Amino acid sequence: MTFRNVLRGIVVLGLAAGCNGDAQVATQGLETSGEPAIFGFGRDADPEEVARWDVDVMPDGAGLPVGHGTVAAGELLYRAKCLACHGPTGVEGPWDVLVGRVANDEFPFGDGRRAPLTIGSYWPHAPTLFDYLRRSMPFDAPGSLRDDEVYSVVALLLHWNDLLERDVVLDAEMLSSIQMPARDRFVMDDRVGGPEIR
Repeated sequence: MTFRNVLRGIVVLGLAAGCNGDAQVATQGLETSGEPAIFGFGRDADPEEVARWDVDVMPDGAGLPVGHGTVAAGELLYRAKCLACHGPTGVEGPWDVLVGRVANDEFPFGDGRRAPLTIGSYWPHAPTLFDYLRRSMPFDAPGSLRDDEVYSVVALLLHWNDLLERDVVLDAEMLSSIQMPARDRFVMDDRVGGPEIR
């Protein structure tokens, strides 16, 4: 019996006990495979609901939506939605510092030297910045930005980190072409069979 099946049994028993049931009633819903029987509530998600959650963006840009943004539009959005947490220029805080590069784009993070972990110094792939901001920001309303707004905030942050010219219109193709300074400092996890690393 796996830990997962034991946990399911505990949950079922706990639910039954909470409903003044007994252990025999609680275990009747478990099939021999260890999977719970259908309890008669819930429903399958429809394709539109799945599509709303299936929005991940890969490091190569796969999954980026249609849309575009500009630094100028990003400035307006940043002042309205980001400034309180990250400061007027992305370096003041009180939360994460967003802007800054290490001299010569060195990567001192593995040898104990302290340097700010910023988009310009540490973020490895520009498209995943879009992914993170769309899912997680602003802090008080994550996921509330439209795609064009996310492109605009990303454009601003890349511009502030000297990775995008001010007048460039940022879209999926342009974002996928940006080479981040830390891009080659990270290794894809290609482990197979447990601890084996190729």
